[in-house]
Amino acid sequence: MDSKRDKDQDADCEKITAVLLKSRTGEFDLESILFLKLRGLGIHNLGCIGECMSLEKLDLSGNNISSLAPLASLRLLSVLGLSANRISNLEPLRSCESLQHLNLAGNIISSIESLHCLQPLRKLENIRLKDNTYNYTNPVCRNSSYRNIVLEMFPNIKVLDGERVVGRGSELYQLCKDIDDTIKAGLYKNGQLVEHPDCKPWVEDNYWEIKRSNNAIIEEAYKQFNDVLHECRLLNNRATHVISQTERSMSLKKQPKQYAI
Repeated sequence: MDSKRDKDQDADCEKITAVLLKSRTGEFDLESILFLKLRGLGIHNLGCIGECMSLEKLDLSGNNISSLAPLASLRLLSVLGLSANRISNLEPLRSCESLQHLNLAGNIISSIESLHCLQPLRKLENIRLKDNTYNYTNPVCRNSSYRNIVLEMFPNIKVLDGERVVGRGSELYQLCKDIDDTIKAGLYKNGQLVEHPDCKPWVEDNYWEIKRSNNAIIEEAYKQFNDVLHECRLLNNRATHVISQTERSMSLKKQPKQYAI
């Protein structure tokens, strides 16, 4: 009964309190809390969250937060999720010097100037202002130059809106994206899917077949591999037969006995 009451209270708590934080983390001391997940609780006021001085990861997604003032004291915070709130002013985050990952998708950030306060954050490498998966965005994303401006403002950024822009895999990602865009552009004309009956395979039918080598060592290895593969198939057939017999005998044992009168 008490647990149900606690869940009902958590489901709609307007202000973060010490009682709420301790009940959700099991920590007696707020400064001992390292990770905190407070998604979708209807929070309006961050309350005493600033007392969690050791906090490293914080998820406040899906609330009704508009003011981030209490977060200014969280110098060790490295991951911050604020998607789907009502945030327009990011100034308090200027002091979060350890911040690396920041999710702001689904808020009301309206201008590039609102992002200037994040420039002193030298460790910041992952920013998300829109999320196509959940259809989250910000008014600032409507700017046609938004992406280029953000990348110029934050030269250390590796991932923007879920897309890797530098580092391992970025070139491959961009290449695949360009190929996808090109294919999509060629598939449709005036909104209709264009059929290409004369399309031909890129390679000949036997292109992918394994070429046999004249090397004696490779030939011997190939032969041994085939022998092992053949033995595995035989073992599989035997195992299948034994399992089938066992299942049949067990099903017979479970049948009710019948007596003739």
